[in-house]
Amino acid sequence: MKRPAGPAGEVRIIGGQWKRTRLPVPQHPGLRPTPDRVRETLFNWLGQELAGWRCVDAFAGTGALGLEAASRGAAEVLLVEQDAALARRLEQHAERLQAGAVRVRRGDGVAQLTRCAPGSVDLVLLDPPFGAEALFVPALEAAARALAPQGLIYLEAPRQWPEERLAPLGLAVHRHLKAGAVHAHLLKKIPESS
Repeated sequence: MKRPAGPAGEVRIIGGQWKRTRLPVPQHPGLRPTPDRVRETLFNWLGQELAGWRCVDAFAGTGALGLEAASRGAAEVLLVEQDAALARRLEQHAERLQAGAVRVRRGDGVAQLTRCAPGSVDLVLLDPPFGAEALFVPALEAAARALAPQGLIYLEAPRQWPEERLAPLGLAVHRHLKAGAVHAHLLKKIPESS
C-alpha cells in the first residue's frame, strides 16, 4: 500500500491533549501512515486514557501511533525508527509538542524490543513495512517477551494473522479490523496455565 507520489502529506492526532494537531509527513519510500479511521478504532479499543502506560512504537515511521498514545497520557513512549531522516523528524515532532514522555531512538525495532526488560511494556505498537514479511515473527516474539501480563500488542499487517500462527508465540487475537489493505490486530498474552 504505497503512498502516491507527490508533495509531502500530514497526519492528524485524533485525541488527547494534542487533538487535531497536524504533523507534516515527508515523501519517503515505503512510509505508510496508519489511516485515521484505524487509529481511531485502535484507541477506542484501548480506551481514551492511557495514563501511566509504558509504550514502544517499534517501527515508528511517521510516529502517528506512538504520538497518539503520548497525547492520551502514556507515561513513557519510545519511538524507534531505523531511518535517520525519519528519526530526526520524530525528534522535531516531540520537541514541537513538548512531549516530555516521548523518547526517540534510531535503530532496529526488533533489537530494541529484545533489550526491554521482560514484562516491562504495557503497549507494543508494531507496524512493520508491508514488504518486510520476515520482520513479523521476530517482532511478535520480542514484543511478547517485553509485554506486561495484562499488556497489549497492536499489529498492523497486509493480511489477517490466524490464531494458529499466534498461539505458538503465546498470543491471541483480542480484536481485529480490516480497513482497505490494512489488517489491524489487537493481541493479548495467552494466560499461562498453572
